Amino acid sequence: MDAEASPRPTLASHLHRALGAVGSAWMRTARAALDIALPTLCVACREPVHGEGVCAECWAKLSFIAPPYCPRLGIPFVYDPGPELLSMEAIANPPAYQRARAAVRYNDVARTLVHALKYQDRTDLAPTMGRWMARAGKELLGEADLLVPVPLHWRRGWSRRYNQSGALAKVISGQSGVKMATEALRRVRATEQQIGLSRKDRASNVQGAFAVTDERKAEIQGRRVILVDDVLTSGATVDACARALLRAKAAQVEVLVFARVVDTHRAPI
Repeated sequence: MDAEASPRPTLASHLHRALGAVGSAWMRTARAALDIALPTLCVACREPVHGEGVCAECWAKLSFIAPPYCPRLGIPFVYDPGPELLSMEAIANPPAYQRARAAVRYNDVARTLVHALKYQDRTDLAPTMGRWMARAGKELLGEADLLVPVPLHWRRGWSRRYNQSGALAKVISGQSGVKMATEALRRVRATEQQIGLSRKDRASNVQGAFAVTDERKAEIQGRRVILVDDVLTSGATVDACARALLRAKAAQVEVLVFARVVDTHRAPI
């Protein structure tokens, strides 16, 4: 959950926030009226769109991650090196978690989707993004006991009003049947934004920032846990979360994100 500067809220985001405060029956009627008055726009290019928030042209620009990829980190390979061959990064710098999977590469369209969900109250995007994640993480989900969203610090959660990782985890739980443990992991120390920091500084920034509280350790002990987040950049945040869960005696920790940064020069060895 490497943070980035918040885009300015749009008119549509203010309207969706207002609608979120009313009763469900009235909300359905109001949303129908809103759709007539203000047709849904593609979150990436702002063209009118029906359905899931992304027009066909922008959907085609999303780069979905599929095999061949590193079996440990989920980094896509440009060619198939054969079964079980790891990326150089997985060998040189193995993470605390067992495996990571992502739905898409972090490109301009993916970035716009993440920002809309995270900063512009576009929680209506979570079902689509979560379904893509559930498909990408099908192998991991088939072996998992718990979904744990990467937590926000309480101050940031209070100002944002919801955790985008929790919104995605809720959708994935509904798709897979894997139980959520929303409060199992806490961010016990506020951290600086990760944007602009080096890999080493990112790791230092989140060191010791996460913990499983004593009353939640029984929920984690012996369980196979999947951490859920929106973006994987350097991996520092999910690695710090995985270490906290492993200290609480999780049997294993894996990672499922919507988008990951991919260095096109990476290759298997």
